[in-house]
Amino acid sequence: MLPWVGVLIVLLTIYAILKRYETRMVLFAAGLLMAILSLQPMEAFNQFQKSMTNAGLISAICSVMGFAYVMKLTRCDQHLVHAVANTVARARAILIPATTIATFLINIALPSAAGCSAAVGAVLIPILMASGVHPAVAAAAVLAGTFGSVLSPGSAHINMVAEMSGASVVETIATVTPATIVAGLIGAVILTILAFLRREDRGNRSEVLAEAGVLRPHPLYALVPIVPLALLVLGATVPAMKGWGLTVPACMIIGSILALVVTRTSPAELTRSFFDGMGKAYGDVIGIIIAAGVFAAGLSQVGLIDLLLDAATGAKGAIGAAGTWGPMLVAVLSGSGDAATIAFNEAVTPHAASFGLTIPKLGTLASLAGALGRSMSPVAGAAIIVSGIAGVSPMEVAKRNAPGMILASIVAFLMQGL
Repeated sequence: MLPWVGVLIVLLTIYAILKRYETRMVLFAAGLLMAILSLQPMEAFNQFQKSMTNAGLISAICSVMGFAYVMKLTRCDQHLVHAVANTVARARAILIPATTIATFLINIALPSAAGCSAAVGAVLIPILMASGVHPAVAAAAVLAGTFGSVLSPGSAHINMVAEMSGASVVETIATVTPATIVAGLIGAVILTILAFLRREDRGNRSEVLAEAGVLRPHPLYALVPIVPLALLVLGATVPAMKGWGLTVPACMIIGSILALVVTRTSPAELTRSFFDGMGKAYGDVIGIIIAAGVFAAGLSQVGLIDLLLDAATGAKGAIGAAGTWGPMLVAVLSGSGDAATIAFNEAVTPHAASFGLTIPKLGTLASLAGALGRSMSPVAGAAIIVSGIAGVSPMEVAKRNAPGMILASIVAFLMQGL
C-alpha cells in the first residue's frame, strides 16, 4: 500500500514542478511527507544534513560559479563571445549551424544556459537577422546550442554522477561526450535543413544592426574563460601533469587569479565576486541537490525504489528510456530539467548495475536528456531571452528546435541507454 501512496506523491510532485512552484520546497516537502508516512521522519533530516556537507560536490559546483562571476565582472566572457562571433560572422554560407556550434562550445566554458544565451544572443542574433535569416530561426540557432554545458566540469549533474561512481569529472564527461557531440550536430543540421526548406535562411532581411563590432575582443581576455577547462583536460590526460592534483576548485582559482593579472581588476572586487558566486551556487544549485536528496530518501522509505528495482531488474532499455524522456518531458513543460534530472539521479542512478547499465552512462544520459528538453521549451529562461532579443514568440523559437532535439534524444538513448 505504502509504495502506491509514494506513486501518488511523485505524481503530485511532478504536477507542482510543472506549475512552477518553488522546486526546492516541493522536493523537500514531498520527501519529508513520505518519510513521515513511513514512520521514519529522521531519515529525511539525516539525508538533508548529509547532502549539505558533500565536500566533493559542493567545492566543484561553488568554485565554478565563483569563476563565472569573476568572468562577468572582468567581462572576459564577453571578449570570448565576441571573438567567436567575429569568426562565425565570416562563415555566412553556414551561419545557422556555425551559430549553434559556437554557442555549444561557449556554453561549455560559460555553463549557465540563460547567461550564455544572453551573451551570445546579443551578438549573434543581430548578425543572423542582418544576413536575412528569419528572427525565430536566428533565436533558435542560439537556443539549440545551450546544452553544451552537459560537457562542462562545472555541471551539477556531471559532478553528482562522478561522486556516485567514484570516477573523475573528466572521465565522467568522456562517457557522455560522443552522444552530446552527435546530439549537437543533429540539432544544428536539422534546424538548418528546416530553415532551408521553409526559405527562412534567406530573404528575411532585418533593419536590426549587427552588434559584433561593439566590443573589440582582447585575445588574452578571451582566452581566460578557457584556461580552467584546458587545465582540467590536460591534468587528466597528460601523464606528466597527472600528479599535479588539478582539481576543479584549483583550476577555477587559477583561472580567477589569471583574470586578475590580465585585466588588472581590483583584487577586492574580484574576491567579492568570486565568493558571491559561490554563495549563489550553494543556494540555487546545491539547494536543489539537497532537496532532491530528501526526496530520494522519502522514495526509499516508502519502498518505491525497491518496487522499481524488482520490476525493472534486467530491463535496461526501460530504465534508459525513463532516464531519457522523463527528464526531457519535464524540462519541456517546466523550462528546467534540473529538478527531474537530479531527482532521477538521486533515486535511480545509484542502482544502474541492477538494470545492466553503469552509473556514468545512466546518470549522464539523464543530464543530456534534460538539457535537450530545455533547449526546446518555450518557457525556459534561455528561450525567453533569445526570443526577446529577436522580437518573436518563444513558442515560435521552440517549434523550430523541437524536431532536432527529439531526434537527438532518440540517438542519445540508442548510444547511452541500451
